[in-house]
Amino acid sequence: MKLTQKDRDFWERLKMLLESKDLSVEMKEDGYKRLVLKQNYGTKIESCFKMTRQGVRWRFHRLFNDIYVDAYSTIYLIESQFGTQLRQQALAIAKEQVEMRKRYQQTGKLDFTDDKMSMRNPLHRVPNCKEFCHPKNSSIQTA
Repeated sequence: MKLTQKDRDFWERLKMLLESKDLSVEMKEDGYKRLVLKQNYGTKIESCFKMTRQGVRWRFHRLFNDIYVDAYSTIYLIESQFGTQLRQQALAIAKEQVEMRKRYQQTGKLDFTDDKMSMRNPLHRVPNCKEFCHPKNSSIQTA
C-alpha cells in the first residue's frame, strides 16, 4: 500500500463531502462490482478537490477499488488458506506500525526505548515514511 500526501488530502476532503451529504459512495454492478461516487459532480466538487471531475473519479477508484478492496482480497486469500487465527496478531502489528508512524511524524524521531520495540528493527515496515523504506540511506539511528 503506497499512499501519498495527495491521497490523504483527497480522503480528508472526501470525508467532509460525505458527511455533508454532497457526495455518497455506492456499489455499482454492471458485469463486475465496484465502488463509485454518486451525486453532484459540478464545479463545487472540482473546486473542493482542486482537480477535474475525471481526476476525482480516478483517485477515488485508486483508493477505494484498487487499494482498499485489494487489501481485503489479500486478507481473504490468506485467511482462506490459513484460517483466521492470526488476524488479531496481524491487527496488533498494524496498529503498532501506525502508532510508530504517527509518533515519528509528531516528533521527527523514533523511540526504541520500549522493550517490545527493541526486539526487532521495524524501519522497513512502517508505511508512508521514505526513511523507513530505505534504511540504508536514512540518517535515523536505530540503537
